[in-house]
Amino acid sequence: MRTALIIWFLFINLTSYLVMSEDKRRARLGRERIPEQTLFLLAAGGGAPGVLAAMYRKRHKTRHLSFRLGIPLLLFVNAVIYGYLWT
Repeated sequence: MRTALIIWFLFINLTSYLVMSEDKRRARLGRERIPEQTLFLLAAGGGAPGVLAAMYRKRHKTRHLSFRLGIPLLLFVNAVIYGYLWT
C-alpha cells in the first residue's frame, strides 16, 4: 500500500507541476489556456504540492486570490489524507 501511495504521490505531483508549467508557457505565447478547474482538480487529487511549487517557481497564478488561498488549503487537505493513508 505504501509503495502505491508513493508512486501516486510522485506521479500526480509531477503531472501537476508539468501542467502548471505548460499553462504558463501557453499564457506567454497567447495560446489556449488550461482551465483553472483542471488545475484545482489536479491539486485536489493529491497534486497540491506540485501545483504550489509551480505557482511560485514559475510565478504563475500567484495574483489570483483563489489560487493563493485555495491551493494551500488543498495542500493541508492533501497532507491529512496522505497522512491517514500512510498509517
